[in-house]
Amino acid sequence: MNQPLAYVHPQARIAKNAVIEPFVNIERNVEIGEGTWIGSNVTIMEGVRIGNNCKIFPGAVIGAIPQDLKYAGEDTTVEIGDNATIREFVTINRGTKESWKTVIGKNCLLMAYVHVAHDCFIADNVILANAVNLAGHISIHKNAIVGGLTAIHQFVKIGSHVIISGGSLVRKDVPPFTKAAREPLSYAGVNSIGLRRNGFSNEKINEIQDIYRYIYVKGFNVTQAVRYIEANMASSSERDEILSFIAKSTRGIMKGYTRIPGNSQ
Repeated sequence: MNQPLAYVHPQARIAKNAVIEPFVNIERNVEIGEGTWIGSNVTIMEGVRIGNNCKIFPGAVIGAIPQDLKYAGEDTTVEIGDNATIREFVTINRGTKESWKTVIGKNCLLMAYVHVAHDCFIADNVILANAVNLAGHISIHKNAIVGGLTAIHQFVKIGSHVIISGGSLVRKDVPPFTKAAREPLSYAGVNSIGLRRNGFSNEKINEIQDIYRYIYVKGFNVTQAVRYIEANMASSSERDEILSFIAKSTRGIMKGYTRIPGNSQ
């Protein structure tokens, strides 16, 4: 839709049925897909690719250069998948030469004031609640939910189907299918409610719980637990995803919960 009160660079490629509201600024080398709505006062900078049927709410800034002193002006992108919802005042920075892009998957919801830094990869169906802040190079796998006001350290990996409590400080990798809470962030059980909502059977949920009992409850260290699971538990897609995540962790995984003496909570 041609909106005379918006600025759209002549080199931007906008689908004919995309809606651009007043006072939007769209720079060159931008692509916006079919049926996408761009709310008023949104700024979309160079190198942004937005899919079909997305909603970008007022005040969002998409594709600003990284807040990284090593960035040297390289030509990088932000890629946003179909059906994403980006709420008010979200900021998403484009990538650096480390990975050349920042990615938001399909069907994601980024609530108001979320910040996604350079080179982050967010998979499909992820929800980031209000004011979540992601440092650079973070990976969040599919169907994860991150509670509001959570801050995540650079290079952290969040597994699929994870839920993280609001207000958390995430310094370590969070393995798939888990709940994470408390300070310091700790294992708080398996995300059984989220798994049921996504079609996991009780049998599968019980299998996942058994795996994490060896990792977090039975007194093994991570290496011992992994060896036991590999030797004694049958291979499955869930078991293998958990073990692969742990093997690839560079920051180490979050710890099990340890009660502090004298703390009744």
